[in-house]
Amino acid sequence: LTMDDSNKKYYNRETSIPFSSDGDVIKEAKILSLGKADDVNNEPLYKGRLPEGSKLLAIGTVMGDFDIPALKAQEPNVIFVSSCTREVLLQLLDAFPTIEWVHSRSTGIDHIQSKGLAAAEHVVVTNSKGCFSSTLAEYTLMACAYFAKDLPRLMRQKQHKDWNKYEVLELRGATLGVVGYGDIGRAASKLAKAYGMKVIALRRNPSLSKGCSICDKVYGADQLNTLMSESDYILVAAPLTDITRGLIDADAIAHAKKDAVLINVGRGPIIDEDAMIDALNNGKLKGAGLDVTTLEPLPTESPLWELDNVLLSPHNMDVTATFLRESTEFFVKENLERFVRGVTLLNLVDKVAGY
Repeated sequence: LTMDDSNKKYYNRETSIPFSSDGDVIKEAKILSLGKADDVNNEPLYKGRLPEGSKLLAIGTVMGDFDIPALKAQEPNVIFVSSCTREVLLQLLDAFPTIEWVHSRSTGIDHIQSKGLAAAEHVVVTNSKGCFSSTLAEYTLMACAYFAKDLPRLMRQKQHKDWNKYEVLELRGATLGVVGYGDIGRAASKLAKAYGMKVIALRRNPSLSKGCSICDKVYGADQLNTLMSESDYILVAAPLTDITRGLIDADAIAHAKKDAVLINVGRGPIIDEDAMIDALNNGKLKGAGLDVTTLEPLPTESPLWELDNVLLSPHNMDVTATFLRESTEFFVKENLERFVRGVTLLNLVDKVAGY
């Protein structure tokens, strides 16, 4: 298991040891699925073999899909969330006070986070952290190389049959600044180290990274501008919360190195998009690699479509053929096995902080 110094345990698909189900089952898991009945990625839950003591009671996306009186008699205690709004989740929590655990198939919980959920003291929340980090780390280093080797120019020269040599940059010796040093940030940092890069990170509690062999420096949340000023490539991998919304604003960008590259795999609203576009236009930023944007799908009138120094992807750099199914399998094979045995769940989320 991957564990930080707060003693919370986290899943990582590359390093975690599969849970041993030898222990005794001490409680039942009676599950409601907030998701689509035809979602093939939920087949491990819908059609697979569930752990002993587990039963799927109902599937739906709106309250009308659930027979409330009949379900109340069965006392559901688990909600698996793959497709819903926070309003429907809150309605289910209100209808079924027996709910003990809500699991999100995604890593981010911004789509279900609410004051009502945070106030439900008897309910724990987990997410699928650790299922998506490797492919997003690969994208991060690809985006770094995209600008270091000036791939836009390379593609233009190929199109025009222009055999004109030009200088490129090395990633070796460059600095990757990581805003949000969670599972994705750590995975990207490991790859950056393999390239010979220096890594500096920003996190809410730097003491959690004491003795970290990957980071050269770890800054607290109040040192964002310092990280911006020291980084050649800035990776935004933080979750979207009230605190991180608009975190990378005009002031932070003004403190960035000239010709820095901004890469976002977290959530679009973490970056002030207008301030970023200004910096991309005036040369303050060399470029941006964006897998997420403030509005998705990105409106056709957005200037980001027209900027040659922007690498755009439609929030799909973690969309492998199996990523959502693997996330459901994590719920079934790892956390559900723990729940019925009274073992501490992996990936516990702070319902107030949002991660």
